[in-house]
Amino acid sequence: MSAYSITEPSNRQKWIAGTLVVLYAVITMIPLLWIIATGFKSPSDAISYPPKVFFEPTVEGYVNLFTTRTRQTEEYLAANPPQTWYEEIVRQYDMVIVGPSRYGERFLNSVIIGFGSTFLAVFLGTMAAYAFSRFRVPLKDDLMFFILSTRMMPPIAVAIPIFLMFRELGLSDTHLGMILLYTAVNISLAVWLMKSFIDGIPREYEEAALIDGYTRFQAFMKVVLPQAATGIASTAIFCLIFAWNEYAFAVLLTSGNAQTAPPFIPTIIGVGGQDWPAVAAGATLFLIPVMVFTVLLRKHLLRGITFGAVRK
Repeated sequence: MSAYSITEPSNRQKWIAGTLVVLYAVITMIPLLWIIATGFKSPSDAISYPPKVFFEPTVEGYVNLFTTRTRQTEEYLAANPPQTWYEEIVRQYDMVIVGPSRYGERFLNSVIIGFGSTFLAVFLGTMAAYAFSRFRVPLKDDLMFFILSTRMMPPIAVAIPIFLMFRELGLSDTHLGMILLYTAVNISLAVWLMKSFIDGIPREYEEAALIDGYTRFQAFMKVVLPQAATGIASTAIFCLIFAWNEYAFAVLLTSGNAQTAPPFIPTIIGVGGQDWPAVAAGATLFLIPVMVFTVLLRKHLLRGITFGAVRK
């Protein structure tokens, strides 16, 4: 008679669970893989019906994404033969490249605003969470609920007041204005996430550091922050995802100098309408920074599985 454990799953249960996880991963990855594949299609293949799964790959979408083109006469085209491989791609539509597109500028704006607001939100949220966790704050529960309540309301509900306020303060279409706005939206999430992690760090660690002669700030920097690295990494990823993908405020409050990539990508127009390969190429490149950021912090994210498992 074989032993049976009420905690250890059977091989059949493991197989079923593994199959469901793989199936779920495949289903969720299909839209992403389709976007990546569309970036390497020609405009005709991108809009073909039924959709083409197998096609001849081309980088036309990426060329159109990073360049600005204009149509020219046959005489002009004959007198000015293409000099590079990407010029040859646009010549098939009787067009020439007149300069770079603004995708690079919009992508850089996303990097500045996304990472800038993430740093501020995590920094301020960590400091506030430490104060709520370690000190006696009057009306602590009420303040924590008020901070959480700011997350309950959809940000777009206050779009008009924010638009009027930004116009009066001169923050419209500025990097500073968007960084401050995204920081204000994310700080409630940062405070609540970080407080739960800091609450799980034993106070005895700080007390030992204080006895050794550390100041409160030194104990916070050298004892608490390394222990809270898992929470900081998780909070930073959630804050970055919101700031990186935010669309409504970016459309309303930016138009040129500080416009980010999300409102710019859908406006890419090609020959005869929407340039779907270029749109897909822009979306693919737009995913890379968040994916790289998450991969770099994956060690701290994995540590979060066992965080707090050891009793004090």
